[in-house]
Amino acid sequence: MGAIQLAARAGEARLRRRRSLALPTLGLALALLLLAAAVVASVMIGARGVSLGDLGGALLGRTDTIGEAAIARRLPRTALAMLVGAALATAGVGLQAVTRNPLADPGVLGITSGAALAVVITITVIGARGPAATTVAAIIGAAAAAGLLYALSTVGVGGASPLKIVLAGAAISAMCVSVTSALILPRPDAMEAFRFWQIGGVGGAQWGTVRWILPVIVVGVLAAFASTRAMNALALGDELAAGLGERLGGARFAITAGAIVLAGTATAVAGPIGFVGLIVPPFCRLVVGPDHRVLLPLSAVVGAALLVGA
Repeated sequence: MGAIQLAARAGEARLRRRRSLALPTLGLALALLLLAAAVVASVMIGARGVSLGDLGGALLGRTDTIGEAAIARRLPRTALAMLVGAALATAGVGLQAVTRNPLADPGVLGITSGAALAVVITITVIGARGPAATTVAAIIGAAAAAGLLYALSTVGVGGASPLKIVLAGAAISAMCVSVTSALILPRPDAMEAFRFWQIGGVGGAQWGTVRWILPVIVVGVLAAFASTRAMNALALGDELAAGLGERLGGARFAITAGAIVLAGTATAVAGPIGFVGLIVPPFCRLVVGPDHRVLLPLSAVVGAALLVGA
């Protein structure tokens, strides 16, 4: 009788595991289908309509017809949107895990604004406009904003609470936007170019830009995936995380550094795009739960699909 009960319990456990894996698998499959549909729509919809035959020819490298040439011009824009969307969503997941705050996002916390300010300083003051210079500057600006955020949010009684983090991020964002405007307004030649860049977007993307940021974003995303265990531990609270053997300071630093690299790189090439890192992780958390091993890849795919669709 005991053997029968043990076998029944083992079967129930296997069934629960299968059910627990079914929803994340289904969610990821649907997200990939949504991303594929958004990619096809992105390269086919534009000022000039194209056919599926043009799409097939362009994917094979042909530019013989006007439609094929139009798709070839749209492909870098779509690829850049996928990379930037995945980067911002992944950064949002990491920051929300570190702060245990669902409102944490590179834009809300002022990290994106710090990166944008550093890019503006690099171009207007230093005179460097290359992708390498702007990317490095954006990462440094994002790191400086994150350091200032930590310093401001830990002042006072109780340390860094979620409310203090959000308020400090809003203050940093307002300051960076004001300084950015002060640098641009006296320069009419720069204002026209920065007017569109400050809004954020991937129009006019080139394959050279995509090739430059691809390894940086891949490294940042892989670093985030390597930290999913630490993210799960941090979600349990500092005492439980320490009891599980996590080095809290090192885990927070690694996750935050990855988010800074991703947000800074995305801002350097696409401007200060908001909303993606704020809305995508909570939405995905409602679908698949709080396990970051599942939440992170789903958020990256949904973030890419959201920005391509936008």
